[in-house]
Amino acid sequence: MVASERISGEYDLAIVGGGIVGLATAVRMLARDDRTRLVVLEAEADVGRHQSGHNSGVLHSGVYYRPGSLKATTCRTGKAMMEAFCAEHGVPTDICGKVVVATSAGELEALDRIEGRAVANGVECERIDSDRLRALEPAVAGIAALHVPVTGIVDYRQVCFAMRAVIERAGGRVITRARVDRIQLANDELRIGFGHGELRAARMVNCAGLHSDRILRLAGGSPSAKIIPFRGEYYDLVPSSHSLCRNLIYPVPDPAFPFLGVHFTRMIGGGVECGPNAVLALAREGYRWRDLSPRDLAETLAFGGFRKLAWRHWRMGWGEVWRSASKAAFVTALQRLIPAIRASDLQPGRSGVRAQAVSPAGDLIDDFVIDRTPHAIHVLNAPSPAATASLAIGEHVVDQLGQCQDDTDYD
Repeated sequence: MVASERISGEYDLAIVGGGIVGLATAVRMLARDDRTRLVVLEAEADVGRHQSGHNSGVLHSGVYYRPGSLKATTCRTGKAMMEAFCAEHGVPTDICGKVVVATSAGELEALDRIEGRAVANGVECERIDSDRLRALEPAVAGIAALHVPVTGIVDYRQVCFAMRAVIERAGGRVITRARVDRIQLANDELRIGFGHGELRAARMVNCAGLHSDRILRLAGGSPSAKIIPFRGEYYDLVPSSHSLCRNLIYPVPDPAFPFLGVHFTRMIGGGVECGPNAVLALAREGYRWRDLSPRDLAETLAFGGFRKLAWRHWRMGWGEVWRSASKAAFVTALQRLIPAIRASDLQPGRSGVRAQAVSPAGDLIDDFVIDRTPHAIHVLNAPSPAATASLAIGEHVVDQLGQCQDDTDYD
């Protein structure tokens, strides 16, 4: 498609965002009704370019999430759906298992809580002692752990490509380089504009990830939270040190934060990632410190919720920045789990940017958030395990679309 091409058309459903949640929603919509005239609008040159293609590729099992939450229910269902999708479409997976490790007596109570949530969520798991832990992960130092054998790994970028192929075979359309910049409700339909075209749609689903709150505003809504971008930076184990990690090794997370802490992840394509930290990104697509968007940064700093969050947790935030600047500090954090690791075992890896919804009160919103405006549904907050849960989230959104026939349904 050349940049000057004008794009138009009339659709039953337009999905804004070609990440895994948007694509999965399209897949589930077309599975429900393959007569649906459907289009996916993606701002980048291809699908899965941001969160979907920059995560650690874990098929999460659902051990951490509050029972009954949308995260808990969609993670369990979505994992089974994702495994079935990958098997059907030839995307490799590996159900390799993981351990959540307590390194001190002070973490045992938190490990108990995680085990309780896992059991309540129906996740297969086993509490193990240090001897059993060393049998699974010889390099790890811990006094106890939760072994979760059903956790797996996959390449979600490959999943996105497979989903795009399914959509297009079913008659749907994926338009790339289509950054939505205007939405107007007129004559009982949405007119959705982007740089090189405009189309009309009876309904819209916003799965814009890092820009989901902005799309919601374009649609005339008032977001209940603001997206703040947090960058996660990784190191990779050098090939000679891969034996330090057999599968997936996680710490006991801090319950005050929706981040899981630095951990070790074996990748489906080979290699082991270590990390991430979590630092404020200076742009919504800010993968490096030098990636700066004055608009994005000004919006973040002007938001009272962010200022409250920063004031409340400045010590932890400074620690994350220090780990970003200092490899030695990053190594020290990793040594809590694997004491033998040294700076020479690590080489710089990739980074990713997480779209984290923050409330006006300064709270990090942990669960998925789905809002509505006339003729539209907005997936406002979809952090991890959104990739694992994507097909179940898509099914949930399609169910809501089926319940919405006109503007009054959104009041």
